[in-house]
Amino acid sequence: MDLIHLAIAPWDIVLRCVVIYIVMTVALRVFGKRELGQMTIFDLVLVLLVANAVQPAMTGPDSSLAGGLLIVGTLFVANWSVGRAQFQSAFVRHLLVSPPTVLAKNGSWLKGAMQHQGVDTDEAEMALREHGVDGVKDAELVELESDGSISVVPKQEAGRQRPRRRIRMIKRP
Repeated sequence: MDLIHLAIAPWDIVLRCVVIYIVMTVALRVFGKRELGQMTIFDLVLVLLVANAVQPAMTGPDSSLAGGLLIVGTLFVANWSVGRAQFQSAFVRHLLVSPPTVLAKNGSWLKGAMQHQGVDTDEAEMALREHGVDGVKDAELVELESDGSISVVPKQEAGRQRPRRRIRMIKRP
């Protein structure tokens, strides 16, 4: 094993990494937003196995330190580029980030939307309780967000104010 000399051309390693990055991004986007926010042990095993399986596809016959550093650098640049493109382009954001899905409205579950997103009633009711809402009848709106989290807007009652939560804004360069 040579630490510095690459066994294949640098552009070959970069191209392999970019293709794998794109395929993995598309696969995760197609999988659905529920998977991103609620990773199970099975999902973790899948990610680990996929990482192990695609490693040879990225490195090819190269096992040098320089090749490994080139792969890491390429993946970081690809990830930064996609994040930047998503921030600057509504079209790219639309391709990469799914819109929120309404799971319940005006105190009633939307069973079709829940089934389509793979969210069962028990999971959704747990999210209601986490937001301090007793049941779906007390919810104005329940949405599955693009990051996999579930947001709940409680119904307004006479004399009851909606709790205020602080949201920290992230400034991007």
